[in-house]
Amino acid sequence: MSDLAAGYEISTDPDRVDAARVHDWLSTDAYWALGRSREKQDRAIEGSLNFGVYETASGEQVAYARIITDRATFAWLCDVYVDPSVRGKGIGSALVEAVREELRPYGLRRILLATHDAHGVYEKAGFAPLANPDHWMAYLY
Repeated sequence: MSDLAAGYEISTDPDRVDAARVHDWLSTDAYWALGRSREKQDRAIEGSLNFGVYETASGEQVAYARIITDRATFAWLCDVYVDPSVRGKGIGSALVEAVREELRPYGLRRILLATHDAHGVYEKAGFAPLANPDHWMAYLY
């Protein structure tokens, strides 16, 4: 498991999520969520298991990830974001590994995610490309 940099902590407490900050990050700087409305983001947070990384001293949120799961067979890891000011400190890797460890007791068959540019972060936590991507389908609105 990756160690979180000194001075930071990870929490799944939904009351600690800075929803305004998460919305700003995702809707203005995350290619997969550009333009996402605040209302939609708030519903996503409400319906998910949320992870935040916080500066220990200030309590300021510096990273976010959310999981959609039935806590029995499947989970989808999404909206993983690390503030540019703290990138390069291993926070993203530590966050993804914390997600994996939090889900381990459920005995899930798989955790899926999609990424355009962060394969290395996820590979460090044990993620790999789909063995049979032609078995998967998606319905797009």
